[in-house]
Amino acid sequence: MKIHDTAAFPNPARVRITLHERGAFDRVDFVDVDVMGGEHKRPAFRRMNPSSAVPVLELDDGTYIAECTAITEYIDAAFDGPSLTGDTPKARAMVHMMQRRAERYVTDAVGTYFHQATDGLGPAIEGEQCAEWGERQRAVAANGMKYFDGLLAERPFVAGDDFSMADITLFMGLGFVDFAKVEIPSGYANLAAWRERVASRPSVKAVTG
Repeated sequence: MKIHDTAAFPNPARVRITLHERGAFDRVDFVDVDVMGGEHKRPAFRRMNPSSAVPVLELDDGTYIAECTAITEYIDAAFDGPSLTGDTPKARAMVHMMQRRAERYVTDAVGTYFHQATDGLGPAIEGEQCAEWGERQRAVAANGMKYFDGLLAERPFVAGDDFSMADITLFMGLGFVDFAKVEIPSGYANLAAWRERVASRPSVKAVTG
C-alpha cells in the first residue's frame, strides 16, 4: 500500500492521523508529490487522480483511491481499532453528517479563500482566481467556526461521544485557518478547549508536532 501525498498539507495530514490512530503508519509507503513543482498537474499523477489533488491511496492491486473521506474509510475498515467512522448505523450517519459539515463549513471554505483570495501557492500553481468567491468562502468559514463552537458546548467530540474522522477534518481545517491567517474569535471557548484536547492525542502529535 502506498500513499502519494505532500506531508505538510492539511488533507494528507488527515490521512496520516488516521493511520496513527490505527497503529498502521509504518505499514504504508509514502511517495512525496512535489506540488510546488506542479507534479500533481502532470499526466502521470492525473492518471491516479483527475482532480490533481493529494493524497491518493494506491493499493497493491493497482487501484487508486482519492478523496480524504474515501481513504479514511478504507483505512478504518482495513486495520483493527476503535472505529473512526462509526460502529452502528446511527453512529455512521452522525459521523458522515458532521464530517461533511466540517469539510463544507471550515476546511473547504478556508481552502477556497486561501486559493482564490490570497496569493495562495503562487500564480504558477493557482492559475485563474476569483477573489470575490474566496472572500465569500471566508465568511462561510467564520460562520462554521461559530457553529462548531456552539455544537461543542453540548458534546465532547464533533459527532458525539467518540473521536472520529469528523474531528480529524475539523482539527486540520482549523490548522488551515491559522495558516491562511483567518482569525478565530477568542470567545469561542468550546472550540478552543476541544482543539486542545484533540491536539494532545498521540496520533495528532505524531503528525503535527
